[in-house]
Amino acid sequence: MTVTVMCDGRQTLSMGRAAQELQLRTGELELATQLGEVRTVPAGADDRTGGSGPPARRRVPAEEVARLRSESGFPEALRTRLRTVGTNEAAALMGIGPGRALRLTRAGCVGPVRFYVNRFGAVVWLYLAAEIAEFADREPELLRGNTPVAMRVMLTSGQDWRARQWRSRRVAQLMGHADDPWESAAVIAAVLPPEELASVAEDPLERAVLRRLRPVLASALTATQAARESFERTLVAEEFDEVLWYRVNLSRALETARREDPGRVRPAAVRRAGQPPSLRNHPTWTAKARSLTARS
Repeated sequence: MTVTVMCDGRQTLSMGRAAQELQLRTGELELATQLGEVRTVPAGADDRTGGSGPPARRRVPAEEVARLRSESGFPEALRTRLRTVGTNEAAALMGIGPGRALRLTRAGCVGPVRFYVNRFGAVVWLYLAAEIAEFADREPELLRGNTPVAMRVMLTSGQDWRARQWRSRRVAQLMGHADDPWESAAVIAAVLPPEELASVAEDPLERAVLRRLRPVLASALTATQAARESFERTLVAEEFDEVLWYRVNLSRALETARREDPGRVRPAAVRRAGQPPSLRNHPTWTAKARSLTARS
C-alpha cells in the first residue's frame, strides 16, 4: 500500500488509492466520505495557495483504510451501507407503488443523498437504501391507507422538499470539514443566490474571500444546456423560507469570522460604521416580506 507521511507523522492515502484499497468506485468513496463512513483529513497546508485558496484536498488515513478492511464482511458490508436507489427501487423496498414513493420523498419523509441530471434536464434523486428501509420500519402507517391531510395539502400546493433536503445535508457535511470560520461562512454562502449573498455580505472583499473558499457542492456531467441549467438550479436555495434560513446563518457566520479572524479580509475603504448586513436591505426580501404580512 503506497502511503504519504504527513508533516505530523500521519500516514495517508490519496482518494484514488483509498478507493482501490477499499474496493470502491470513485463515486462510492466520495459518498462514503460525505456520509462519514470513511474518515478523511485535510491534505495539509501545502495544498493551499497562500492560505487563502479553496479548502485543501482531503486524504484518507492509512489506519482508517486498515480499520475498514478488517471489518467483518468487507467489502460487501461497506458497499451495502453505501447502496443508493432511485424512486422505483425505493418503492420496491417499501412494498408500495412508485407514485406513493414519489409523494413520500417529495414531502420530505426521506432525504436524498445524491442526484444527477439526465440529458432532458430532469433531476434524478438517489436515496440510501438503508434509510429507505429504516423509514419503512419506522412509519408503516404512511405506506398504507390515506395520505395525511397536512401532507396532502403540502403536495397539492406543489411543494417538493427533495432539493432543500439534499442542500441541507450537503451543507452539514461540508460544515463538518470546515477548518476556520471563513470556510464555514463560505459553505453557507455557496447555496445562496448571488443577489442574496451580496445583500448579506455587502463588502466586496468579503465576497471575494467567500468565492475563493467556495466548496464543491456536487459534480455532474451535463451534456445539454437544459441539464446544466437544472444542475445549477439544484445547488441554490429558492423558496423564501429556505433563503431566509441561510441568510440568517450566513450573517451569524460572518459575524463570527470577522471577530475571530479579522485579518483574513482587508477592511474595505468605506464601510457603514457599526451597521451589520441587514436582512431587510434587499428588494426581493422586502417584497416577499410585505406579501407575507398582507396574507397574515
